[in-house]
Amino acid sequence: MSTVTDAMRTPGPRPAGGIGQSVRDSLVLAKRNLIRMSRIPEMILFGLIQPVMFVVLFSYVFGGSMKIGTSTDPSVYRNFLMAGIFAQTVTFATAGAGAGIADDMHKGLVDRFRSLPMARGAVLTGRTIADLVQTALTLLVLAVVALLVGWRAHEGIAKALGAFGLLLLLGYAFTWVGALIGLTVRTPEAATSGGLIWLFPVTFISNAFVDSRQMTPWLRHVADWNPFSATVQACRELFGNPGVSTSTAWPMQHPVWASALYSILIILLFRTLAVRKYRSATA
Repeated sequence: MSTVTDAMRTPGPRPAGGIGQSVRDSLVLAKRNLIRMSRIPEMILFGLIQPVMFVVLFSYVFGGSMKIGTSTDPSVYRNFLMAGIFAQTVTFATAGAGAGIADDMHKGLVDRFRSLPMARGAVLTGRTIADLVQTALTLLVLAVVALLVGWRAHEGIAKALGAFGLLLLLGYAFTWVGALIGLTVRTPEAATSGGLIWLFPVTFISNAFVDSRQMTPWLRHVADWNPFSATVQACRELFGNPGVSTSTAWPMQHPVWASALYSILIILLFRTLAVRKYRSATA
């Protein structure tokens, strides 16, 4: 009887704790997700095709009819457009993150992970890191396509790398939004829909595809304070591309700082909410 009582009192396996343990667990799960992605090549392929289609369609279908400043030159619009396409591409990774986590929930994998002695946020962090790697690969391919259609960065390699760094930071921030959505809904299909439906107003009510000066005053105000617009503005400034807004809104005046600040705040808020939801979520 005493043996049974002692066994009941004995706590189960617990993680060693600390930042080091959390980092190790997150990297192990990131590797697991990357291996899984590599075994589903069509998922990577479709993720590459979509942004390339956006580049070609917007560049050649709308390029001749868009006015940037006083110019209607298609080559000017292509250089204006690419910062918006880059930003849209990294934010659309949100849907993939949400669907992946919802799929793990649906199959019961999250319940198994929760029973293991690992850091509580490692499952979600590992997933978001894997999505970040996939997003970086997509950006690399997209940059090559952009160069082929005439886009150029004019401010040097250092600033161009800084712009891509801000893009990846924004993409990483938005994957935490996707993680929360994936934990909240019941199926991967719902996570995909939920991960995309709110992205369309965020990306289109912005300075990504049209000059915000052409919008009505109230809509331009919304666009100027949109976190997505701040990253697009920062990229245009760092790339030396046309269409940098002259708005007096603080994010447009200090886009690099605004982009980094917005992304960090989104990560802190949605990571906290996602980890809290992870503790209680059920399939």
